[in-house]
Amino acid sequence: MGLVYAEIELINAGDLELARRNMLDIDEVKKMNVEMLVDSGSYYMCINETVKELLDLNILEKRKWQLANGQIVEYEVVGPIEVKFKNRRCHVDAMVLPGDSEMLLGAIPKEDMDVLIHPLRQELVVNPEHPYYVQMKMKGVRKP
Repeated sequence: MGLVYAEIELINAGDLELARRNMLDIDEVKKMNVEMLVDSGSYYMCINETVKELLDLNILEKRKWQLANGQIVEYEVVGPIEVKFKNRRCHVDAMVLPGDSEMLLGAIPKEDMDVLIHPLRQELVVNPEHPYYVQMKMKGVRKP
């Protein structure tokens, strides 16, 4: 299977909250459409410094990350970000990669939005088993 990219809308979720409270006009909410590599090997969503600046995202912390080659690196974590794909949305924080690095849609937002990589079409799709709503698994939860 080749590389899979998807058009994703990123929105400054802090701005959305201010707009909900009528402290910011909805037209002033910072948002943008980006193309992201759908990376099933990455847990976190990764944006680059350019997107961080354009969305004016707050630095929440710095974390150490282990890359696929075993190298340990330290990157900023920013957020909150609302992520939208077709009829799905979720809120996440994101790791900030240097410069204009390629951005990654990792497993956490994929799971939260209930989207899948379609291997034959090589594209990100809404889960066909529940196309109109997100359905999550709650393992370990039993009915009374």
